[in-house]
Amino acid sequence: MPVVTGPDNHKDVQFVRLVALYERQLLRMCYVYLHDTGLAEDAVQECFLKAYRSMDSFRGDSSEKTWLMRIAINTCKDMRRTAWFKLRTRSVRLEDLPDTALPVSPEDSLLTLEIMRLPQKLMEAVLLYYYQGMTVYEIAELLGISAPSVSTRLQKARRRLHNALKGEPTDE
Repeated sequence: MPVVTGPDNHKDVQFVRLVALYERQLLRMCYVYLHDTGLAEDAVQECFLKAYRSMDSFRGDSSEKTWLMRIAINTCKDMRRTAWFKLRTRSVRLEDLPDTALPVSPEDSLLTLEIMRLPQKLMEAVLLYYYQGMTVYEIAELLGISAPSVSTRLQKARRRLHNALKGEPTDE
């Protein structure tokens, strides 16, 4: 990411503020999507570049967080669609997950692994609702689906996670 030295205009100041506020959250979310620290860092960098380029056109119809999450999710989806990404096989390793400010218990680690194994649509809903603290309506807006669809995805995800953590079959 280019270094912004001595912000001299409003756009640069806003950009530096956005990076400071959301970089770690975006990095963790992108890692869960991509299962690779380097790719997650690339996705976050691309997200911020796209955000910087379009800051002047941001109308404020949604929160900054929702706007950045949408950019990051779309960037991760684009990366996952590439032939290169589809051909590579990589196991999920919790030790590669970017640090959190809080200590992580073994139960939380297991839960995180199970979330990363969810189908993409369910994983998105869980990440945005539980980890990013977004409302069902914000998630619906971000993903371009209805609020009841978000609720359904959350219910399915909860059921699958519950079964997985109890060692029961998760197929539906």
